[in-house]
Parts: sequence; C-alpha cells; structure tokens
Amino acid sequence: MKDRPYARMCIFFDSKNKAEAAVRFYAETIPDTHIDHITPVGEGQNLVLFRIMGTHFMAMDGNPSYESRPDHSIAIATHDQAETDRLWAALTDGGVEGPCGWCSDRFGVHWQVTPTEMTHMLSDPDREAAGRAQAAMMNMKKIDIAAMRAAFEADG
Repeated sequence: MKDRPYARMCIFFDSKNKAEAAVRFYAETIPDTHIDHITPVGEGQNLVLFRIMGTHFMAMDGNPSYESRPDHSIAIATHDQAETDRLWAALTDGGVEGPCGWCSDRFGVHWQVTPTEMTHMLSDPDREAAGRAQAAMMNMKKIDIAAMRAAFEADG
C-alpha cells in the first residue's frame, strides 16, 4: 500500500517573485524550517515546497487578486522570551504588529508567536489564574511571559 500523501497549507502571494524570497527568509529565521523544492511555473512565478517545524507548506507567486487574511495565520511555538523576542523582531521588521502575539511579516503572511509557557497558562485547570493571564495578554502586542506569569500567579 502506498503511503498516504500529506496535506499542505498553501500561501498564495499577491505578486511575482515573492514566494521564494519569503520562504528563504523563513528558512533563515524560523527554527527547523527546510526548503524542499523550488519549481519555476512561469515568468517570475515559483512554486516552493517547504516545511516549518515539520508542517508542510506550499508557496506560490502571482495572483494580484489575492488578499492575505489575519484569520489565516501560522502559529509558531517558542521556548522562551529570548526566542519570542527574536522571532517577533524578525517577523515584524517591515511588517505589522498586532495584538496578543499576532503579527504580519513584510510579505503579508500572518503569524502568531506563541510561547509554550503562555499556552500552558491559558489552558491551566485553575481557570481564575488562566483568566488573569489572558487578561494580561489582551493588553500586549509581543507576548511578555514574565508579565503573564505575574498575573497568573497573583492572588485572585
């Protein structure tokens, strides 16, 4: 029996010559990102197959009617504040900061930079502590783990 093919998220860029540049930037910036294949499909248009942290993606060039949407984002889990800071700075350089760890990069792709500790706090069985952490997060752009932890650990 053949192995089952896998699903890929497709990122369609609004102009020519963006897909390869964007994916090369991601490969230089995001841990465990690999370019699998780049195929020219037209003048200034490429199809790029790549993986970010084991998740398969496909990037394509050249659809000017395409409009990126913030409700379609890539969530990147980070180990600590230093990694959160580094990725946030890289992704927002030429991009746009959004609320609660959301941003878009200079290519128009939307991201969530989500420290693993934030995820643990928000899903903690102590729903009051989780609520305090979430309330603190709602006032942030880039996630500040220490500030969330202080809110989480505060006496209710």
